Amino acid sequence: MSDEIEQIVKKVTGDLDPLKKILSYVPGFKGYIDRQMRRDQDKILRDAIAERFEGLWQRISTLQRDRIAQGDLHLVDDLEGAAIKLRAFIDRVRRAPRGYSGLFDAVKINSDELERLYQYDATLLALADDVDRAIGNVEASLGSEGISAAIRHLRTMAQQCVDLYEQRAKVIFQE
Repeated sequence: MSDEIEQIVKKVTGDLDPLKKILSYVPGFKGYIDRQMRRDQDKILRDAIAERFEGLWQRISTLQRDRIAQGDLHLVDDLEGAAIKLRAFIDRVRRAPRGYSGLFDAVKINSDELERLYQYDATLLALADDVDRAIGNVEASLGSEGISAAIRHLRTMAQQCVDLYEQRAKVIFQE
């Protein structure tokens, strides 16, 4: 589990008030608290991922505005493909219901499956760094012959975000 994910988990589990700590020892109630904590952790983690990617999306939007100001209108459309994919990814991450609509109630998530979900989340956070570098590459390639390839790479990275999020949801239903 990455350090960033561990910090989020500690934030949620550290917020248990004394009554919940006592009730966690009552038979059956601990499972409820554990499920609620997993939902809370899931929501906080997804919000952190969405915020990180929101900044990246804003950089692409700024690039588009700058291209309009410079008269490079053909690049605006090319950048829009990446921006749309990234916006769709952000919206899906941010708008997913807490705990995926009670999914943690309907499906028992064991610690191995939960660890796999956290690994997907860690991969999503690492992918933000890759998208950041791809945007930087687009910025560095402006005015050169490599701009088309840089934008294609950025669109590919944005699509990987969408694909990885889809795979994360499937982890819960495996086995």
